[in-house]
Amino acid sequence: MFIGAKQLLQLVKEKKLMEGLCERELTAPEGAGFDIRIGELYGISGKGFMGITERETPKMELVAKYEEGKTVKITLEPNVYYLMKTIEKVNIPEDILAISTPRSTLFRSGVYIFGGQVPPGYCGELSMGIYNFGDEPFDLEMGARVLHIMFSEVIGESNLYKGQWQGGRVTTREKEKQI
Repeated sequence: MFIGAKQLLQLVKEKKLMEGLCERELTAPEGAGFDIRIGELYGISGKGFMGITERETPKMELVAKYEEGKTVKITLEPNVYYLMKTIEKVNIPEDILAISTPRSTLFRSGVYIFGGQVPPGYCGELSMGIYNFGDEPFDLEMGARVLHIMFSEVIGESNLYKGQWQGGRVTTREKEKQI
């Protein structure tokens, strides 16, 4: 079952479930979760590798970053894959799992965000892929609400996330051993 907005706001206050939420989300969230915003956009180049015990991600170059009080617009080119990072940070306790979905204006425009679940124990900003499937460029303003994140209670014992992506890093520096 998903956790409702009133209980989520209580968890934000008591356990810092999310940090950096905008005023709209702190006062009148819609549905059973929060809308979260794009904070950074990265271009991707080079080759990646995923092995049994090692991995390496392609190089990431910061394309745009949200700045409070400034309007920063970017264009997502057709058929190009980017990486994005949220403004908000999550602090997922051991008894909660989060799932995010793109806001409908994006997929109605041919743009999709590739994310998924956020495991118990993860803390930091969220990094996800964003791709323009359309034939036309898509303009996006940094700081726009692009995702809806929902939270579900984990029943029974869970193992906390201990991975190397903790804290919101977006890439590897070199080939690294997976933990």
